[in-house]
Amino acid sequence: MQFSAIDYINNLKLLPHPEGGYYKETYRSSSLIEGNGEFPCGRAFATAIYFLIEANNFSAFHKIKSDETWHFYGGSALEVIELDVFGKLTSTVVGPDILNGQLLQYTVAAGNWFASRVLNGAPFSLVGCTVAPGFDFRDFEMAQRQDLLNSFPKYSDIITALTR
Repeated sequence: MQFSAIDYINNLKLLPHPEGGYYKETYRSSSLIEGNGEFPCGRAFATAIYFLIEANNFSAFHKIKSDETWHFYGGSALEVIELDVFGKLTSTVVGPDILNGQLLQYTVAAGNWFASRVLNGAPFSLVGCTVAPGFDFRDFEMAQRQDLLNSFPKYSDIITALTR
């Protein structure tokens, strides 16, 4: 059975996400990591969300303080683009075609700038994102286009395409 993006949005009760796309938190550990220097207010051990992005949209460059593992669920493959602290650009495809190098899951390291978009002109991609230590909007930083362009000028095309 083929589902549309709107079927998933409505039935999973997804909400607009600030970075682009739609999401719903599905899990937040009741166990907490005590506050420390990096996470002064403490954090849940882990969190998980559904995340849906449509072809006419993208997840803009942002970063968080935790590792984030992407899990493919449905629709088309999704490209995850990262800029690490050393200025290296990496593109990873999360999708169902494992015979052609796509990955069913992929982890973005804490502190990397990253963005994502649907590949091949397909209508949408549905993934899950698991974050450990758990996601908290206090750890979320949306990239400012000019700041990224100043830091990584050789990647101006991709930065311009995937920032708002």
